[in-house]
Amino acid sequence: MSEKPTPPGDRIAKVLARAGVASRRESERMIEAGRVTVNGRKIDSPALNVTDKDRITVDGKPLAEPEPSRMWLYHKPPGLVTTTSDEKGRKTIFDDLPDDMPRVMSIGRLDLNSEGLLLLTNDGAIKRKLELPSTGWLRKYRVRINGRPKDEDFAPLRAGLVIEGERFQPMQVSLDRQQGANAWLTIALREGRNREIRRAIEDIGLTVNRLIRVSYGPFQLGTLKPGEVEELKRRILREQLGLEAQEPVGTARPTRKRAKKPQFRKS
Repeated sequence: MSEKPTPPGDRIAKVLARAGVASRRESERMIEAGRVTVNGRKIDSPALNVTDKDRITVDGKPLAEPEPSRMWLYHKPPGLVTTTSDEKGRKTIFDDLPDDMPRVMSIGRLDLNSEGLLLLTNDGAIKRKLELPSTGWLRKYRVRINGRPKDEDFAPLRAGLVIEGERFQPMQVSLDRQQGANAWLTIALREGRNREIRRAIEDIGLTVNRLIRVSYGPFQLGTLKPGEVEELKRRILREQLGLEAQEPVGTARPTRKRAKKPQFRKS
């Protein structure tokens, strides 16, 4: 018995994400909630391929043409949550972004009290790709902890921990300097979990009192100041993300919060 041919086009959730409506997962939830129609028919399952000939609406509004893929570096200050809205009414990173930015999604998260580099994109496919564990990009953090630790205290982190049944992959840890009652570390990991560094440090009896992400894969925080945003140029997206040359990729545009040129290195 021959297999059925694959329908032309792309999955509807991928198309919605590519158009900047929401992430792929959020788009699937919108579909299941009955907020999406294709050619006048409400759909409730993301198991549907569509082409550019199909008429798609979201909440009764026609789907806009997909924008070129774009990415930004953002220096997240402490005290902001990395969500589009917060049930506790706390300020989010999206409240802090320039007014002239399009709708964007964060690639990964930083918790409320953490600061440093966040990558933002208008393309749900890029978000999904860079969040996959298989991408394996190294993320580096400057971490300040209370106490006077010795280098050997961090052996469990280098070996890999199991905390409450959850396995953490081995981390790269260097003890940089002692500063009064605090010590500064550099920690690098490839698979970020919720509050992973804070939980790992607590597991060995110490406490993090400042955490700054300084790089995410080839992209670096550099001299970007808290709250500043810088868009990555077309050439950098192609080199670092492997986007095809013919794919429409956005060029840099100025934002209200202007910074120096973004820092990056070869991956």
